[in-house]
Amino acid sequence: MKIMCLNGWGGKLHDRLVPYVATSAPDVLCLQEVVHSPASQKDWLTYRDGDHVLPQRANFFRDVSRALPDHVAIFCPAAQGVLWDDDQSFPSQWGLATFVHKAIPVIGQIQGFVHKKYSPIGYGDHPRSRSAHGIRIYDDSVGRSISVTHMHGLRDLNGKMDTPARAEQARRLLDLSRQVSEPDDLRIVCGDFNVEPDSETLMLLAKTGLSELVTGHGFTSTRNSQYTKPCKYADYMLISDAAAVREFDVVHDPEVSDHCPLVLLI
Repeated sequence: MKIMCLNGWGGKLHDRLVPYVATSAPDVLCLQEVVHSPASQKDWLTYRDGDHVLPQRANFFRDVSRALPDHVAIFCPAAQGVLWDDDQSFPSQWGLATFVHKAIPVIGQIQGFVHKKYSPIGYGDHPRSRSAHGIRIYDDSVGRSISVTHMHGLRDLNGKMDTPARAEQARRLLDLSRQVSEPDDLRIVCGDFNVEPDSETLMLLAKTGLSELVTGHGFTSTRNSQYTKPCKYADYMLISDAAAVREFDVVHDPEVSDHCPLVLLI
């Protein structure tokens, strides 16, 4: 089974990301920074937050869903704000999504917030609302259940240091993972955590018996040349049984986002 985790960067590199995902065809895709703007037929809209201006693929969720027609697609919004087409605004939901191949039974599911709550009338002040989604699936090939839970960790304008909010976020993520899992499940927790490898977040996760695969496999970055800031870690994947890992990779080529896809074979 192939499980991929990726921050999609709002679809900024849509022309690269969508073909890559279609070709890779992971059994489970955990995708963060997903845009869903059903009121607009535009391909592109603009996100504006002061000096922070970014192109956004207006219906990124739809685009990836079309690229994976054999997958069940689940969108989990964290907030609804507006995106812009010149002077015209459109309501747009922002969050994360999970895609599961239709041949894989989904036998459990959970959705919740790891920071704040759903914001229906704007994206809100930083650090903004953050959601998480967990699924429990059954792998017929080996006769076991697997839970996969992912989140997009809060963005603090002061940096990626430990904060009480990040510690609480980690505890909430663990709680959601526990709720969607049974004791004998293989548990996977992943996402763009927005923290450093020596963070309290990863320490809290490790204390529950989860093994972190990015640094554990010697990777020194989960970012690529699209990302020009000095910190090169953001994304992590953890597993409850390291012996179940057949292969793990942080994919630096092709560049489909400013984050690298994390790809696990179990």
